[in-house]
Amino acid sequence: MQRLSWKKHPFRLLFYLELILLGIAFLAVFSRLQIPREYLPPPHLLRPHRFHQPPIIFTPGILVSLGILALMGLRLPFGSRLMQWVYTSVGLGLSWLIILWGGRGERVFPALLLVVAIRACLMFPWSGRIAVGIFTYISFILMQLMSVMQIRPFGVSLGRPLPRVFRRISPDLAQQFLIYWKLNAAVLFGLVLIFVMLLVGTLLAQKQSREKLAIANQRLREYALLIENQATLQERNRIAREIHDSVGHSLTAQSIQLENVAMQINVNLEQAKQHLDKARQLGKEALQNVRNSVATLRKNPLQGKSLTDALINLIQDFERTTGTKVVSEIYLQSSLPDEISTALYRVVQEALTNVSKHGYAERVRLDLRERITYISLLLEDNGQGFDPNENTTGFGLRGMRERVETFGGRFQLSSQPNQGCKIQIEIPLSVQHDPSFTG
Repeated sequence: MQRLSWKKHPFRLLFYLELILLGIAFLAVFSRLQIPREYLPPPHLLRPHRFHQPPIIFTPGILVSLGILALMGLRLPFGSRLMQWVYTSVGLGLSWLIILWGGRGERVFPALLLVVAIRACLMFPWSGRIAVGIFTYISFILMQLMSVMQIRPFGVSLGRPLPRVFRRISPDLAQQFLIYWKLNAAVLFGLVLIFVMLLVGTLLAQKQSREKLAIANQRLREYALLIENQATLQERNRIAREIHDSVGHSLTAQSIQLENVAMQINVNLEQAKQHLDKARQLGKEALQNVRNSVATLRKNPLQGKSLTDALINLIQDFERTTGTKVVSEIYLQSSLPDEISTALYRVVQEALTNVSKHGYAERVRLDLRERITYISLLLEDNGQGFDPNENTTGFGLRGMRERVETFGGRFQLSSQPNQGCKIQIEIPLSVQHDPSFTG
């Protein structure tokens, strides 16, 4: 349940209109109608008969009621439907008191009822607005009936009687004229009431649309900031993966070459020299990658080659460096998107690096095939394996999974101690790629 709150008038222009209507009601109550002489009936008709001006019996009450109605517009109740109905009822009650004390209901009451209707439109939804509109219209019709029937609760006529000159015509014709006059007034007031309610409703709808648009813009700015932060974090992860895949791979291969040098230096000096030259070359490549990491991170590791050729070169280099046999079967019938090709290359590269660092495998199997709707990749070795539940901090495996899941793919790892490792990957051919992950 919402708490009651008193808010300022949401539309300054409408508040000024309410004050104008109250000013019209004030003038209608306290002014005397002066008819120019040229518009008066002939003297022989006017002399014995004069217009009747109803008296004002309680001037201070009228002034106080008008003042209260004006001050009520400064603050409107929101959050409590009961208080809103009490507020509207007080407005209707003050309007009735003004015409009961001052008369001239036909000139005063419409302006007061319009003020009440405008404020109700600002507080209520359409159901409440229609209900208040019906009550105000019934009040106007009731005032008209009381005027016709000459009902005077405080001795003051609510309407202006017909000039006595019309009493010279037949009573039936005068009655028809009076009914026609009151009916026209009721229809005119109803049309004005509907127009005012629709006008206020349109203004409220525009105001609410602007507020919703402002909220949407604020949320959009917050979402853009969140996306920017997320993209920054993803870019950092991508850079870390690139450094791990490129520099880490080079340094791992260099370490293996240096170990070969240590083993061959006393046995085969020429072979040890070749391993040393290879280690020196790998060190230069790693240093170059570190120095130019920002500039080269976005470079395509395939370097214009097809994925099949790049993988063959990678496998040959791995076999030459580690001495581990790789059985590969690559069946790609069409050219894959560069992003998918790069991701697959990086996954294979990381898997082979893990085999050389931790697997101690004698044989590796690689199976890459293009299916009808997806690309399947199988990497399997007969190394020492590991427990996936215990290896939760390895960045390489996490990076492989992230690369695959970026394309909506499936990454599955199976391994047990002394039972080797098996990686199965499926990447859909029709995917929505996240542009923040490149390479």
